Amino acid sequence: MTDNTALWLSSKRAAFALGPAPFPSAQSGEIVIRTRAIAVNPMDRLVQTSGDLMTPYLQYPAILGSDVAGEVVAVGSDVTRFMVGDRVVGFAASTDKTRNRPAEGAFQTHVVLLEHMTAAIPDALAFEDASALPLGISTAACALFQRDFLALNPPAKGALATGQTVLVWGGSTSVGSNAVQLAVAAGYDVIATASPRNFDLLKRLGATAVFDYRDPTVVAAISAALRGKTVAGAVAIGAGSVQPCIDILGTCEGKRFIATATPPASFDEVPARRGHWRKLIAAIARTVAGNIALAVRARRKKVTLKMIWGSTLISNEVGPMIFDTFLPDALADGRYVAAPAVEVVGHGLAAIPAALERQRRGVSATKLVVTL
Repeated sequence: MTDNTALWLSSKRAAFALGPAPFPSAQSGEIVIRTRAIAVNPMDRLVQTSGDLMTPYLQYPAILGSDVAGEVVAVGSDVTRFMVGDRVVGFAASTDKTRNRPAEGAFQTHVVLLEHMTAAIPDALAFEDASALPLGISTAACALFQRDFLALNPPAKGALATGQTVLVWGGSTSVGSNAVQLAVAAGYDVIATASPRNFDLLKRLGATAVFDYRDPTVVAAISAALRGKTVAGAVAIGAGSVQPCIDILGTCEGKRFIATATPPASFDEVPARRGHWRKLIAAIARTVAGNIALAVRARRKKVTLKMIWGSTLISNEVGPMIFDTFLPDALADGRYVAAPAVEVVGHGLAAIPAALERQRRGVSATKLVVTL
């Protein structure tokens, strides 16, 4: 039996610890991969520090991690899309409520992936770059294509122009850079916000226009740019993103719907141990107050808000739409690129906690990756 090693979270708010893990088997609709690269996400550390709130259903001991790329080592008996040896990228679903099992966490040397949440990657795409994709593209797809969100047309090669515009606030983030590309691939124009140093990046990804989110006149400028256009909705990413999107969409014609990816208050400063409850309760209070204020503002301007949960596409048609129908061919022919750019910050599972801490301190237009 081949060995398997994992970075375990033994209980709520525990420290990560390396240890042996059962070697996973591929059941119906599943594959097993040998991990080559893992990207870290804010959600990974928030589950560790604030799992009481974020994932109260999670069973422990748990293995976290969503973003993984590697080589297929086993396939389920009914799997037809993959063979042993294929290079793939996939969404590891261990913390999704419908999956909730350690075998599907990315933080281990061998991971179970769902066939319909996995895509083949071309030889020219490095595992490290591919690992930036899964949670970012999944969250963006949930916002854009799910029926209870923006419900856009699906992305496709040669998609017809719709004549409608999507606003992506926070375009240089992992979710934002994928939202820009997906919306463009579905036939929509995109207006995005970012820091000026990332303008060129977003234009290369397909944005029609990019505005500085720190500019005090940005709401007026984007509202003017959208005058006479039909909006298909907005995706709000990052602290303080929802209010300006409300104010902009409140002046627009079309679908006044905002898919929100970030709560009104940050949970980044909530520690796992000493001071946990004091800071967690304070963050919850700020979030509740912020949500009430945003809801009042949105209702006054006839705008609808809804929070995204980045793994819901596992259980609906959007998951296979992205990972089966769209992404493999789009990566192969260069229509879609792995974004944002990655920075390899260590090798081995033991490097993940330091990567998460560095991410907590802040990165811009960069995905932090650990290789195995």
